[in-house]
Amino acid sequence: MIRFIGSFFGAIFTAVTLGLLFGALSVGAIFWMYSADLPSHESLAQYTPPTISRIYSGEGKIIDEFAQERRLFVPIEDMPDLVKHAFVSAEDKHFYTHKGYDVTGMVAAFRDAVVSRGANMRGASTITQQVMKNFLLDGSRSIERKVKEIILASRLEETLSKDKILELYLNEIFLGQNSYGVAAAAQTYFNKSLDQLTPAEAATLASMPKAPSDYHPVTAKKKLTERRNYVLNEMFQNGYIDEATYIENRDAPLLSVQNGDYPSFRKALPPRDYFTDEIRRQLSGTFGENEFFSGGLSIRATEDPQLQKIA
Repeated sequence: MIRFIGSFFGAIFTAVTLGLLFGALSVGAIFWMYSADLPSHESLAQYTPPTISRIYSGEGKIIDEFAQERRLFVPIEDMPDLVKHAFVSAEDKHFYTHKGYDVTGMVAAFRDAVVSRGANMRGASTITQQVMKNFLLDGSRSIERKVKEIILASRLEETLSKDKILELYLNEIFLGQNSYGVAAAAQTYFNKSLDQLTPAEAATLASMPKAPSDYHPVTAKKKLTERRNYVLNEMFQNGYIDEATYIENRDAPLLSVQNGDYPSFRKALPPRDYFTDEIRRQLSGTFGENEFFSGGLSIRATEDPQLQKIA
């Protein structure tokens, strides 16, 4: 009888071991198959994103700007910790410890999907994976794309530092209102530079990457406020802000340019006229239209806005 029981459990152990071995080999084969012909991630080390071209008056004041994607590039060393902490808390709280993908997050997302019977389908992509998707892959929802995303993310982590990956992410993401990157978004929604943002405002921006149109400060103010407060709580739980700061910002009203709480930065710019449009026409012919609208040109013009107005 004892021999029979031993043989029975031995057979189960062998079956489980073979099953795990077969599963590991299958997963390895899938990753090997999809690792061929992937785009090169090394080019991201020299990546320069499209940025705004600006025209300044003779006095050095901005009188116009042109851009296909409105982006103000900010090096990671000039990015306030508050902004970095808000986005890490909202999107990838294990960013500084994982190797490009977060197994714990994947398991938690799968568990929530099963428990809710598909009602709670949250993403489990890390910031590194999102960089890969935004720069080198399409946005399709497929197993193949997800596997490629994980492979590329793990390779990128071996090539670039965490700070450089975060720099790419924070300057590239679309945050609505033709605002690409956190600096342009801070100006669009709050008419502030990054170092002027409150924790509540940084958390508001960190609430938007997945679906900016679903978290509009006017049409979805309640939903955005709830998401902002969730991000603030994550910042508190992760030790980035203290409890008093969390409570103060959680209870603060959601203020924005769109709700009329702050003046729009565009109001400080004079109306576009033939003068700056002629500069656009001439420089587009000299440098090419793509370079003019995305090259981050800084153009010093001769116009004096006050004299121009009188004339």
